[in-house]
Parts: sequence; C-alpha cells; structure tokens
Amino acid sequence: MSKVLIVSSNYYRVISNNLVNGAKDYLKDFPTIEFEHSDVPGCFEIPYIINANNEYYEGFIALGCIIKGETYHFELISNEVTRKIMDLSVNHKKPIGFGILTCENLDQAIQRSDPNHGNKGKEAALACVRLINENKSIKNKLNG
Repeated sequence: MSKVLIVSSNYYRVISNNLVNGAKDYLKDFPTIEFEHSDVPGCFEIPYIINANNEYYEGFIALGCIIKGETYHFELISNEVTRKIMDLSVNHKKPIGFGILTCENLDQAIQRSDPNHGNKGKEAALACVRLINENKSIKNKLNG
C-alpha cells in the first residue's frame, strides 16, 4: 500500500475544490493507493507541509492556484513555490505531482480546473501515481 498526501491551497476555494476532486476521483481507481488531504491557506505554505510530512508518505500532490495581479507578487510566489517543490522532490527522492495553476485570470483557472475536462488535479495525481509505480518497478528489478 502506498500513501499519498494531497496538499491544497484553499485561497481560491472553487478552483482548489475542483483540483482536489479531480485528484481524488483519479486516486480512487487505485486500490493500492491510500490518500489523505490537507488544506493550507495559500500556495506558499504547500512546500512546508510536504517537507514536514515527508517521512509518512511515498508521494505528494500539490494543488492550488496563483492568479496574476498588478504587482510582482505573482512572479515571486510562482517561482519560489515551483522551485521549492522541485527541490523537495529531488532531495527527498519522492514524487510530487504538480497541480499548481499559474494563470493570468480567474477564467483561465476555471478552465484548467474544470472537473469534466482538462482538470490539472487529475493530471497531477496521474503523474504522482505513475512515478510511484515506476519507482517500485525499478526497485523490484534491482532486488529481483
């Protein structure tokens, strides 16, 4: 049994709910994947929760939305969260499905989180599961 933690920013609640539902719906098709969900206030807090829970899970799914405003804040948060999530994945040698939307406006975010097509939460879950399975396959070949 593999344990996965979904960590989502609830700053844009409608968007995050769509992303989380997409990820959960996908994960339910895998009886060997057990998952839990944790909400955080914003995308900036996602890497902290992943790092703090690293030893308890085989993989993570990071979900949220950052929408461009009139200041440089969008670039700072987008770049730093993305970089830190990649660092955590590489340093801890664990997959992190990346489903943090970086959008110009709310309409783009709604489209990319649409539960009926193009849901990036589902895509992030798919990436996480595929990497967990690939890693297990490689380990089995090495030990077999």
